[in-house]
Amino acid sequence: MAARRAAGGCWQRALWLGRRCRLPGGRDSYRSSSSSSAVGKTVDTSQVTPEEIVLPRRKTWDKLAVLQTLASTVNRDPTAAHYMFQDDPFLMPRNAASARLYSLSKESGRNAAKYIIKNFPQYFDKTFAEPNVPCLMPESLTPQTEGVSEEALRERIHFRMVKESVDMFDQLLQAGTPVSLETTNSLLDLLCFYGDGEPTPEKEQEEKEDIEEPEVNASEQKAPKRQFRRGSQSSGPRWRENNHAERIFKIMPERNAHSYCTMIRGMVKHGAYSKAYDVYIDLLNERHKADVHTFNALIRAVPYLKERFIERWELAKEFLTHMAQQEVQPTLLTFNSVLKSLRRCGGVGRTMSLLVLKEMEALDIEPSLASYDHLLSVFYRGADPQSSDIISEVLNEVEKRSFTAQDPDDANFFITAMQVCCDLKDIKLAYQLNKALEKGDNWKFLDVDRLNGYWSKFFSLLCMMEQIEVVLKWYKEMSSSLFYPSPRNILDLLQALDAANQLEVIPSVWADVKQLGFSRRQDLLEEFLSLMSRDQHPSEMQLAFAKCAEEIKAVHEPAGLGQVPLEWTGSALGNVVVLFSRAGRTQDAWTMMEHFQKTNRIPTDKVMDEFLNCAKQTNCPDEAIKMVKLAASLGLLSSQRLKSRTEEEFELSETQKKALESIKWDGDSSDSDSDSSDSDRE
Repeated sequence: MAARRAAGGCWQRALWLGRRCRLPGGRDSYRSSSSSSAVGKTVDTSQVTPEEIVLPRRKTWDKLAVLQTLASTVNRDPTAAHYMFQDDPFLMPRNAASARLYSLSKESGRNAAKYIIKNFPQYFDKTFAEPNVPCLMPESLTPQTEGVSEEALRERIHFRMVKESVDMFDQLLQAGTPVSLETTNSLLDLLCFYGDGEPTPEKEQEEKEDIEEPEVNASEQKAPKRQFRRGSQSSGPRWRENNHAERIFKIMPERNAHSYCTMIRGMVKHGAYSKAYDVYIDLLNERHKADVHTFNALIRAVPYLKERFIERWELAKEFLTHMAQQEVQPTLLTFNSVLKSLRRCGGVGRTMSLLVLKEMEALDIEPSLASYDHLLSVFYRGADPQSSDIISEVLNEVEKRSFTAQDPDDANFFITAMQVCCDLKDIKLAYQLNKALEKGDNWKFLDVDRLNGYWSKFFSLLCMMEQIEVVLKWYKEMSSSLFYPSPRNILDLLQALDAANQLEVIPSVWADVKQLGFSRRQDLLEEFLSLMSRDQHPSEMQLAFAKCAEEIKAVHEPAGLGQVPLEWTGSALGNVVVLFSRAGRTQDAWTMMEHFQKTNRIPTDKVMDEFLNCAKQTNCPDEAIKMVKLAASLGLLSSQRLKSRTEEEFELSETQKKALESIKWDGDSSDSDSDSSDSDRE
């Protein structure tokens, strides 16, 4: 019985496998054979072609494959701020200044936490994490080796304790204990990196020399001396005369190539370019060889060692020749250093930069974003850009690749390229640059500040070159998510709306201006009022414009303690009166008319005519008479014309007629005075 059940189970599994694989003898062939026996027919099994099973090759998935797949299903929310600001909704930035302040505050908080952990490690000795992750726990920076010894010195150097390391080294020398060359070189590395000062988070970042020399005529191959000196003392810690690094280097009984290279790189980093060149000469005299990092530093120092452009290129070429003689293989950073120096070589740089790129191609070294950034700066900075050939070729190469960070200057490329597109006024190049930015991980090169600057330039170019529908579409998608519009961007948008005759969008733009915190910018207020009051519009638009004018009026009034009210200008007052008058708000318009006398401003004829038209439409003759009195008190020439219009266009009562006739004119008073003086003479 059990054997029969086992046989039945095996037969059922065989049938199931036959159905899955469609093998001969499976379900189909079984049915064919049974039916053929019933009707007396035979089936040729050679015509049945079995389906082949192709097993796929084993695929090794990335550890982040699932997260990358999920991330590809999510798009950017155009209404959300940057993710770094979403922890606390109260601290959502309103504009670029507050975004920068909040981002720096978060970074400052991290630095403060690191400072507390570093200086008070005794309060962080308990581990509550389960399981414990050592790399996430604060590092113990308390020296464990006591006494004066070379081992204690190495430990303090490892902990980056500059002052303690120098004191320990001096104590070892005073005790007559020799310090090995390796330990002394490590101490020199520490001193040269931090500039003979205590390490801080700011010092751990490489200083970037962004000072560019102005372009001059190609015939005058000499750089301005004042700009040369100012650029060499840009920012950051300077190399002090006879500091600890120089003192230790001089008293070293033995120096190797590492000692010289460390001193050269430290001097270049902290601005002692001439001293670095002298140490390099000493290195050559001692028959040592420099490494590639030292040559890179010396090439970056070329603009500060020579004044004439051709001399700078000759010195850079001399360093490259020395590299070939010493069999030092150049790297990407070497060629980027050459291109960065050519940015300060005027017309010589334009000629030689393309040769440098050809040399990189010959050595099979792919340019980085910093290479292209230096190239664009050589051809487009400091001169009137005429041709877009160079940037077109650069963008054609960039949009094919997804770059990784290889040079500190890589992050400057997209900002420089967008500025070139703006200078050339080429919107197609800007779109191509955006496409390159979206390629792979290229977007990671733009931090919060660079991201805002990049899209701000792009938006200004859109306002200048694109149709207004496209501009508004980009504005809706980018505003407050990719960038915070600056006052310059708002002015560009207003000019684009004016050129396209789309002034009905102005109220929504004014709402954005209030949200951005620019409602007290005098230039923006003047531009808004000028556009809204220039022409007559339908009644619905006039009511919306009057509401905006009312909010602008509230901005000029003191709102709280310590807030200085904005000063009214004559044009702003007149434009607000015009907007209130066209909306039929006679009382509000007259309130603003009174401000002319209070602020000692003079209304224009257009303003007074608009107010008179409003008083006529709302049947307010008393306000018209008040306006005539105001014009007479200000001594305006149009006061007689306004009086005549009031008498002709309004139905005045006897009292109102007498009030209008009783108005004294400055011209009448002066005539009466002259008549009385003539009678006295007679």
